[in-house]
Amino acid sequence: MNKRGVTFKLFIMTVAFFLCFYGMVILCQLLFFENFYQQQKIGRVESRLQSFGQSYVKEAWGSGRVSREAARFMHQNKNQLAIVTLDGKVKLDDPFHINLRKADGKIVKISLSLFISQFGDELRASRIQPGDTITVEGEIPESNGISTGNVVYPVVIQKPGFGNIGAASDETSTESSVKWTGTVTEIVMPDLKTLSGRQGLLLSALEEWFPLSQTHLEKLKNFEVLEEEWTEPWTGVRNAVIVYPVRQSTGEIDLLFTVTSLQEISETNEALRWFYLYLGIGGFALILILSLFYSRMVTRPLIALNNTAKRMAKLDFTAHIPIRQNDELGSLSYSMYTLSQNLDFALRELQEANQQLVEDMEQKQRMEAVQQDFFANASHELKTPLSIIKGFAEGLQDGVSAGKQDHYIKVIVEEADKMERLVKDMLDLAKLESGTLKLRKTTFILSELVEEVVDKLFHLLKEKRLEAVIIPANELPIHADAGWLEMVMINFVINAIRHAEEGSSITIRIEGSGEISTFSIENKGETIPEDQLDQIWERFYRAELSRSRQTGGTGLGLSIVKRILDLHEFRYKAENTQNGVRFIVIFGG
Repeated sequence: MNKRGVTFKLFIMTVAFFLCFYGMVILCQLLFFENFYQQQKIGRVESRLQSFGQSYVKEAWGSGRVSREAARFMHQNKNQLAIVTLDGKVKLDDPFHINLRKADGKIVKISLSLFISQFGDELRASRIQPGDTITVEGEIPESNGISTGNVVYPVVIQKPGFGNIGAASDETSTESSVKWTGTVTEIVMPDLKTLSGRQGLLLSALEEWFPLSQTHLEKLKNFEVLEEEWTEPWTGVRNAVIVYPVRQSTGEIDLLFTVTSLQEISETNEALRWFYLYLGIGGFALILILSLFYSRMVTRPLIALNNTAKRMAKLDFTAHIPIRQNDELGSLSYSMYTLSQNLDFALRELQEANQQLVEDMEQKQRMEAVQQDFFANASHELKTPLSIIKGFAEGLQDGVSAGKQDHYIKVIVEEADKMERLVKDMLDLAKLESGTLKLRKTTFILSELVEEVVDKLFHLLKEKRLEAVIIPANELPIHADAGWLEMVMINFVINAIRHAEEGSSITIRIEGSGEISTFSIENKGETIPEDQLDQIWERFYRAELSRSRQTGGTGLGLSIVKRILDLHEFRYKAENTQNGVRFIVIFGG
């Protein structure tokens, strides 16, 4: 990862941000969580205790209702509740109990909270109901200034037909032990198994608080809620004691006395410190991974756009694929893609225009060179017949003898014909080289065209006692411009006549094979030097300058043939044979 790159910088910033945030969260939890949780728990208990007290006063609950509501309160807050008078008399210290009517008619309250914590499953299995006869063995607690009334803490409960519930009587009997048998008038048990070990804690707190100090007594008479932290002397467990005073309709003041354990908060906070230590190590690793992933995810499109911009700076507008994202980066990428496409199109147009300009300049230079060469050759070709015409015309002007006038006039006419043919060929060649010629192609049989050409040149063949032999074989129709192709055939035949030996034959073959047709014309005569075979297609080129006047050629025939065949994109060549020269044209393929 490049230290100067945006990915590395974003990675460092993301890690720093998450570490600061994560460190702040953990620090706040380590420093303030315990107090916050303690205040929340005590505040929640106070709120529910206030609601309990208001209902307790307004609805004037009976003992059964008080027990049920107290049990519900203990379920909700996981703590113990006692209802006590100002002088310390307990009106309700255990909502989970059995009221037992003895044989003498007295009602005894059997406290179940401590008993349920050890033998809750067996007690529920016995299914004790009001009206059942049971025997209870237990202890009456010493008051120490606290009036507990007719309350027994059971050790063994016996139900006929079920057996003993609890410890054996001989193991638990003391001086304060009692054993009563009676009928169950009321039973209040928790819906779920409740660990009520805090019941002893509640009694211990009551013993320490009562009788009330003068300060506490005055505050409670003024209906101030008391909230103090209290540490149980035997176990050292931290607790919060909350005392909420309520006024009965009779004017008496009852105290809702509850003890809420704070030890679990300290233990939880201690466990959380180690948990946050391990969580911090794992969180740091997770932050590094997430920061790396996040930085790469954010910067990947930026890096792609930067690479695209670098290529565009080098005039490379290809290989750019837009980023597929429905956001500003995706829009920017698509805009850059459109820009690159437009620039690439404009650059290609500019390159093509520049290439065309270069080609036009080269073509212009070639045309200028061709024109100079053409004018030089044309002036040379026209100079000789003009000189001849002028010389013979001056002879006629000077009054040559009557016997020579016919000869002079014949020579002048012949040279004028040569000049006419030369000018015509020059005009045809100029038309072919202009680039504006449009071919009018049709389909025809080449042998028929060749026969017409041979018929037109019959007098030239006759003058040299030549014979033209046309040999078609598997001939195929030709698709070309018949007018210009006739000129090709005329030039080929005239060229063969001019260079053929007198009394010989000119052989013309037209053969078809597949989709290809081949035309060849061969005459007997002098061959062309091998190093000049490719030059014969040039304008005014003659293999033997001394023979130019004798054969009467203009030197443009094969150049015209070349231009016409090139326009048709036909292949052609010239080759020497054993007895002369052969020209070949390949149509199609």
